[in-house]
Amino acid sequence: MTSLIEEFERHAHQSSQPKPQSISLGLVKASLDEEMPIFCQQKINFDPPDPVLHVCARNNHFVMGMSSNVLRRIDLDHPDSQDDIELLKSVDDSMYDMFLDPTGRHLIVSMNSGENFYLSRHSKKVRVLGKLKGHKISAVGWDVYTVTDSSTSQILVGTSKGLILETDISSGGEDNRLFNVGPEQYVKQLYNLSKDKPYPVTGLECEKMPPHNNQEYRYCVIATLPGRLYQFVGGISTSAEPPVFQSIFTESEDAPGRFLELPGNLGYSKLCLFHPKFRSPPTSFAWMTGAGIYHGKVNFSGSVGDGVILDAKLLQYPRDEDETRDYPVSMVLTEFHVVLLFPDRIKAICTLSGVLVFCDYFKDTSRFGPMRGICRDSLTEVIWVFANKAIYKYKVVRETRDVWKTYLEKNEFELARTFAADNAVNLQKVLTKEADHLFLTGNFLESAEVYAETLASFEEVTLKFVSLEKKDALRHFLDLKLKALKPQDKTQIALLVAWLSELWLHEISRLKERGEEGRGKLEAVQENFRKFLHTPRVKDCASENRSMIYDLIASHGDVEDAIFFAVLIQDYERVISHHIQHENYRSALEALSKQYSRELFYKFSPILMQNVPEETVDAWIRQKDQLDPKRLIPALVQCNHKKFAVQTNEALRYLEFCTQKLGVRDEAIHNYLLCLYAKFKPDQLIPYLRLQGQEQSQVCYDLKYALRLCSECNHQEACVHIYATMGLYEEAVDLALKIDINLAKQNADKPDEDEELRKKLWLKIARHVVENDKNVKRVTEFLHECPLLKIEDILPFFPDFVTIDHFKDAICTSLQQYNEHIEQLKEEMDEATENAKEIRSEIKRLRNKFSSVQNNDKCSSCGYPLMIRAFYLFPCSHKFHTDCLMAEVVPQLAADLAERVSELKRKLEKKEKKENTAQNLLSSIAIGVLSVVESDQKIKEQLDDIIASECIYCGEIMISCVDKPFVKEAELKSVVESWC
Repeated sequence: MTSLIEEFERHAHQSSQPKPQSISLGLVKASLDEEMPIFCQQKINFDPPDPVLHVCARNNHFVMGMSSNVLRRIDLDHPDSQDDIELLKSVDDSMYDMFLDPTGRHLIVSMNSGENFYLSRHSKKVRVLGKLKGHKISAVGWDVYTVTDSSTSQILVGTSKGLILETDISSGGEDNRLFNVGPEQYVKQLYNLSKDKPYPVTGLECEKMPPHNNQEYRYCVIATLPGRLYQFVGGISTSAEPPVFQSIFTESEDAPGRFLELPGNLGYSKLCLFHPKFRSPPTSFAWMTGAGIYHGKVNFSGSVGDGVILDAKLLQYPRDEDETRDYPVSMVLTEFHVVLLFPDRIKAICTLSGVLVFCDYFKDTSRFGPMRGICRDSLTEVIWVFANKAIYKYKVVRETRDVWKTYLEKNEFELARTFAADNAVNLQKVLTKEADHLFLTGNFLESAEVYAETLASFEEVTLKFVSLEKKDALRHFLDLKLKALKPQDKTQIALLVAWLSELWLHEISRLKERGEEGRGKLEAVQENFRKFLHTPRVKDCASENRSMIYDLIASHGDVEDAIFFAVLIQDYERVISHHIQHENYRSALEALSKQYSRELFYKFSPILMQNVPEETVDAWIRQKDQLDPKRLIPALVQCNHKKFAVQTNEALRYLEFCTQKLGVRDEAIHNYLLCLYAKFKPDQLIPYLRLQGQEQSQVCYDLKYALRLCSECNHQEACVHIYATMGLYEEAVDLALKIDINLAKQNADKPDEDEELRKKLWLKIARHVVENDKNVKRVTEFLHECPLLKIEDILPFFPDFVTIDHFKDAICTSLQQYNEHIEQLKEEMDEATENAKEIRSEIKRLRNKFSSVQNNDKCSSCGYPLMIRAFYLFPCSHKFHTDCLMAEVVPQLAADLAERVSELKRKLEKKEKKENTAQNLLSSIAIGVLSVVESDQKIKEQLDDIIASECIYCGEIMISCVDKPFVKEAELKSVVESWC
């Protein structure tokens, strides 16, 4: 048996190895699949000790029953564990049949004598089914949804006499023999299928169906005799007591047509159901009879009616080469094939076509004996075939490889696609035939969709659709091909976009020629064309090749779509030009406002400003600071201000918005605004000038241009303002005297810092008044308005015949002011004399001031006696050695002063060395001792001025050091460590 397991594992490993994959269309894979048969046979290297009578394989559990009444059980997931279990020691009795549940947990063995045994997966000892004694079990209907590890739950049992029984077998209490209780909980007869003549129940299947309500379960039971097939459908109450299936058979007792009978009785038959997955509802069935194989679909959803079988047909048994018909021993059902077992061979028939697709002969049947049976494990899809002395295994290899051909021949294209999806070559064959079929049947749109999926020649397909009168299918095909192209296929994309555009435009033109304008059909076609242009891929391609699309649209004279296309690709320049060409200025301005190109504003604003000035300025204002006002000046300048006042008003409105709201300070903008004010709104000129102020550097307009403009327009007050802003106060006053004397006074007071000029300006005003008005009283009032003027300044302006009576008050006031000024000067002189006396006395007192030094006084810096070397004494009583003071002060000085101190110190040290030598002493006597002493004294005075100008502890140096730490950062660490 070890060799059996090793062979199985080796073959399973080989079959699971990945097969070579094709790089493109799967040609390599297809050829390999064609070389390998669908059912791959392998003989297991196994020599049983006794002839094999029965084999069961479920859920990867394998059980053999041998003529010695010994069971050999193998768990194929753990092939090393195998059990040999003895049923009977006597060999007088033999196995009639055995049945393994779909989970591989429960085994029932029936003997020819009527004895029946039960074996649990977790037990190595069989148990006698005493309540079933006398019944030879020929079929078992398992309820796979309720079976557990310890119980079969309710099951149906078919006997060799046509009876259907219900029982429940439990594996619990196996060692408890106290009450001699068998494993079956109960046994109850439910139905007799062969009342007239006993026939064995050859097949029994039990499947659950959707219930009608929450109070019941619904089941379908299919049972077969050698020539009959029964269907029982009914409900079971959720609270039903055993036997639970009784109600199903009671409901079907009087149902008409409750069985199907086929001619030809072999004395045996076989019923098989195909489950796509473990514990999933079956999808098809096959019933082996004398007439053939009755095959069809099963639907357990409850939608078929009283039964579950539909689309059933009878498949004939395949004939041999000599045209003789032989009947199979047994069969199994796969998804698309019925595998028939004959004594010396195995055949497989495709259930879709009824054609024999596989035949395999067994060698050495004389040695191993004829084939006895066949079974299939639905979990692993392995088919097991056995003879007395041999076991064969068939692995299903891509059973669906040729299914697509069958469906294709039946024109069932959806199913053919499904089963050809794993092979690109086969799928292309299916798609091509489907497309051809749809084209021939007149389903052109559907045909175009399928043709787009094929690799058929683009030219051949398009020629087919071009030949049609209607081009809908051609457009649909080209559109699908366009969507399938990759982004890098730019040339192909451009060609398809151009072709599709031409087709749409041709259709639109055709409908217009037929007078379809204003009707729904033309509008629908135009809408579809615009949706096509709006597609991202088409939009990008059309934008890159816009001239091509424009030419196509122009060739059909389709203005509306030309405008739509221009807007779509944001070619607003063309849109605006079109509207302006047709004098539709408001539409042009609307298009201009929707786009974001500032250059287009600058380009089209001149003509728009001439025709729709108010709306144009509104559009400018909405753009706020996005536009450069200076570049809009040409649009403003081209306005006909003399003829159309509205253009002038709108130009002023925009310029005022720029200067007041946006804060534009550009000189050109302000110059043009000032020009418009001067020519068309003179009442706004002076307020504008005053708003700009009279600070020459802050004014935004050109002063010289403004002066010339205002002079030309004779705006004298504005000229006065500009003169004053330019600092030309004399010109401003001269011109103001021609306009208004008060205006002249205002400008005369403007030069605040230049009193001489102010006086000169006021004298001009006075002279003007004297010479023109000859009003002496008014002239004398100027003396109060301008304090700089004196009576003597204006007297020369009066004629000689004027009497002094007119100036009496003014002269008296002037004399009084002079008097007061003389008195003030006298007081100041007296005060200065007193201050001089106090200063002289203070100097005299300081000359006699002294401080005393004791012999025990110490230096305030080093703490050593003060008298040991030269020292400084400050009025605050702090005393320092000269070198100590220098050491304290120098670090606090600026770099240049510190360098100066070092230089002076070096000079002193150098002179002291020279004076210590006798030769230097004689030379100094010869030259003159007095000059040497004076030189040393000067150096010491400079040094004193730097280091001894103030006490270091009481002066500014100490104040500037208030934020410096007591301990230097470099010494901080050592100080902290010393504290620790």
